Amino acid sequence: MKKLLLLLSLFVSTAFAWEQRAPLPVQACQVHSPYGFAQTQRQVQPICREAYLVAYDAPVKIPAYVAYTLLPQNALGCFPRTNAFVADQSIPNGPTPSDYAGTGYDKGHAAPDGDLSWSQIVEYESFLMTNMYPQHGSLNRGIWKLLETSVRGWAVQQNRAFTIYVGALYGAGDGYIGNGVIVPNAYYKIVIDQQTGAVAGWMFPHKKPYVNLGIDLTFRTPINGNEQAAAVKFAFPANARELQPGQEWPVDYGALTNAKRAKCGKAD
Repeated sequence: MKKLLLLLSLFVSTAFAWEQRAPLPVQACQVHSPYGFAQTQRQVQPICREAYLVAYDAPVKIPAYVAYTLLPQNALGCFPRTNAFVADQSIPNGPTPSDYAGTGYDKGHAAPDGDLSWSQIVEYESFLMTNMYPQHGSLNRGIWKLLETSVRGWAVQQNRAFTIYVGALYGAGDGYIGNGVIVPNAYYKIVIDQQTGAVAGWMFPHKKPYVNLGIDLTFRTPINGNEQAAAVKFAFPANARELQPGQEWPVDYGALTNAKRAKCGKAD
């Protein structure tokens, strides 16, 4: 069975072979960190892509965090999902799809494919393994996916840009998969409304036994707590104000699906 999964993983990687672009200069990613680059206690390597910025933690082969800005005109992209998971050629001995084969973990996006489907090359780059975390399916396909969809809904229906910080908690005592990919014990996301300065944060546990957290996005955590736990200090707009649980931006999921269908000819 493990051999079959490995073969399937290799097939997916080669079925969507594409020519990788070299990372951009870090300053080109100011659009994804418009209030300043985050400070982290870990030694990280910045990897600037057109649609997101990765702070890559080489010893454990995952991002310490990823930052990206989602514009309303890009939130409903029409390029279909390719599942073109592939190792990042700019990173020596980095994570590969085979590290996840047979482990039971999803290859969970930090910057999600659904937010990056407005360009073919950007969609491909969403599947670089330096943009991935090992995530249990109940999280990746549950409340994490709902939050990703909600961010797109906020950008479209509020008609304004949002900056998003995505990261993980990990360290001593956490397990590993493949060739040294750590499995974090929690994941967090911070969403910033660029126009109003409103900010909201979430953190989801990722420990065994895994708990299905349902679909309640009022399951919120204080942003300063997220930063302290992750040992990362993010930058925020001068008019930043943290929303209280239950005050998140509204989203009409049905209208979002209809808007996607109207633009692209079918539902996502």
